[in-house]
Amino acid sequence: MNTNTQPLNAFAARHIGPNQDEQTHMLETIGAPSLKALIDQTIPADIHLPQPLDMEPALTENQFAEHMADLAGSNKRYTSYIGRGWYDTVTPAVIRRNVFENPSWYTSYTPYQAEISQGRLEALFLFQSMVCDLTGLPLANASLLDDATAAAEAVNMLYSLRSKEQVEVGANTLFVDERVFCHILAVLKTRCLPQGIDVEVGAYAGFTPTKHHFAAIVQFPNSDGSVEDYGYFINRMQADGIKVAVAADLLSLCLLKSPGFSGADVMFGSTQRFGIPMGFGGPYAAFFAAKDAYKRQLPGRIIGLSKDVNGKPAYRMALQMREQHIKREKATSNICTSSALMAIMAAFYAVYHGQEGLKTITSRIHGMASYLADALSVFGYQSQ
Repeated sequence: MNTNTQPLNAFAARHIGPNQDEQTHMLETIGAPSLKALIDQTIPADIHLPQPLDMEPALTENQFAEHMADLAGSNKRYTSYIGRGWYDTVTPAVIRRNVFENPSWYTSYTPYQAEISQGRLEALFLFQSMVCDLTGLPLANASLLDDATAAAEAVNMLYSLRSKEQVEVGANTLFVDERVFCHILAVLKTRCLPQGIDVEVGAYAGFTPTKHHFAAIVQFPNSDGSVEDYGYFINRMQADGIKVAVAADLLSLCLLKSPGFSGADVMFGSTQRFGIPMGFGGPYAAFFAAKDAYKRQLPGRIIGLSKDVNGKPAYRMALQMREQHIKREKATSNICTSSALMAIMAAFYAVYHGQEGLKTITSRIHGMASYLADALSVFGYQSQ
């Protein structure tokens, strides 16, 4: 009777290697009596811990999965109504199985041999096209990391685009509307501080620019759910030489007129609502769109459509002279990546549902929010 109850293999040996037999062979080859002796010979003693780490024995893969399931089972699950950039969404099974869980797709980066991966580039080009269609701006990149860092990149770009007169007077003040999402404002303050950019927070409607302002940021819809028409504000700012960036809910643009059609210089935000699970805070893909005049200052990767030697359509990385791997410290941004997997999922979500499907989803979200507001009013809660 076989009474062996030992697990087949440890997770580390299976996935990291080498296993015990391989270690023994390697140690014999180099003449070391043990792995500990090899480490003692090669690593200075003054950086060794005096005793081993107090750790439990390693688990096998299935033991680890069971352990994590037990931990997850202790959580209490609630429906989140926090919003402010994070929303529940439905990931279509066909996208989850064929993209999100598919090793042929999942990587957080654009490929290093980009032109070989024509399918991936075409999907990212589709993402850019979707962003341009919804924002009303002619240029978009292949995504950034999240909406907060996209805001910081927008400020960095607009700061570099200051006019000669603004540079001469030392214009270094950024105005941020008080109803911009709090996590975006927090990152802006962090990123602006070492650049010597002052952040002024207030109500956009009463904002009067001075010669020291160079840009303004507003939210659409804003943190209390209000939908503002920023057309007059954008025109007033640009008349004074101040560029305007808008943090936007991309899905809302399926129903609402985009500030991009009103002249906004930059629009950015998260595409999480396009079928990307909340995932305890990430990862997501940010979108970033701008006017064509700013294409050489745009952060992130840009996918372009060209032709190959046979005259057939071919996708490629465009305007790479902006980027850090070429320009080094003179690059327009230190962002040389994209949330490619999440951006591709968002693009395929739009393709899966189509234009009318996205409008239907957006209308339903608005209808459910209105229904909730009406129901809460019965209990004395008033929505703004």
